[in-house]
Parts: sequence; C-alpha cells; structure tokens
Amino acid sequence: MVTRVKICGITRPQDGVAAVAAGAHAIGLVFHPVSPRNVSIAQAQAIVAELPPLVCVVALFVDAAEQLIREVLAGVALDLIQFHGDESPDACRLYGRRYLKVLHARPGFDLAAAATRYQDAAGLLIDAFVPGVAGGSGRTFDWAVVPAALPRPLVLAGGLNASNVAAALDRVRPYAVDVSSGVETEPGIKDLTRIRTFMRTVQQWDQKHG
Repeated sequence: MVTRVKICGITRPQDGVAAVAAGAHAIGLVFHPVSPRNVSIAQAQAIVAELPPLVCVVALFVDAAEQLIREVLAGVALDLIQFHGDESPDACRLYGRRYLKVLHARPGFDLAAAATRYQDAAGLLIDAFVPGVAGGSGRTFDWAVVPAALPRPLVLAGGLNASNVAAALDRVRPYAVDVSSGVETEPGIKDLTRIRTFMRTVQQWDQKHG
C-alpha cells in the first residue's frame, strides 16, 4: 500500500506546487488566525489555482466560528475539512462535507473511545498534544498510545520529519502521514529539499514493505 502524504501549513503557491511535484497527495491550508501558517481566503485561492488536478486540498480549522468555515467553503475549492479543535461530531457534520477529525495524544486520554464518536469521519488524524498549540508544534509523542485498530483510516502527525518518519511507519503503519514543521525553514515557509527528502524516505519505506 502506498502511504499517503499530506504537507500541511502551505502558505505560498510555489510551496504547494513543490509538494505535489515531490509526490505529496494532499496539501493543508490553515484557517486559524493565531497560527503562523494562517492563510486568507485570497491566499488559499492563489495556492489552489496553481495546483494540478487530482490533488486533495484540506482546510484546517480550530474551533472556528461557523461563519468563517462557511466563507472558506464558499470561496475556496476544497476536498476535505480538518477539524483540529474540540469540535463535537455534530459540529463536524454541520457542513455536509467529508472531514478529518484530529485527536490529540494527551496523557490519560482514551484515543480509542474518542475515535468511536466520529464513525462518519473520512479519517482520524492523531497529533501530539502541546498546551496552547493546535498543531505544527514539531513535537512527537509516544506512538505506542495509538490504538492498534481504529474505526476510520489513521493519519499520523506530530513532529514527523525525514529522520523519524520511517520509524513512525514501522511502529504505527498509518494510512497516511501529515508533516508541516518537519519540512520547513521557518513556520509557513516550506523547504524543497526537506520536502523531497521526506517524500523519498516514505517512498523507500513503501518499496521495502510493499
């Protein structure tokens, strides 16, 4: 199976194009004003306009107001919504769109039980828990806490980079991986060499374990 890769936190058209050229299957656009990777609707439109077809575009929100989400959905050609906060299942279903639900690997949190609440999600993304930081923290977590079985495809995030992604794949065997800070020179600015190295590492792992 090919491990899908999402490059999250794209803020510039050239970074989106570079990610896809390197083999990424999806890009993530962050609509969270306090994030250094936040983009406006106009920025998002410019990024999406440069993408070739058959690339999945994911919009990330963190406990966002319904009005903001509806404005983005109306203005940007999107494929998936990623709910990165404490959104309830009903809140995730409100827009009638396919979605990823993020679950944070925080101490004492029952990931398996939480996952059962989102049976209609397209996938479940498990990220590190860092107080006050919604995502893109660059922090990893103990992959042993990831349940062996989840009701929906698993997207693994949290401090992944070219140096640790093979070990993460060995341990977790996710459907997809999500990387942001691990392929950046600074928050929101992607580095082509790091993207290529990350993608090559994932592809080599797939070839070895295919």
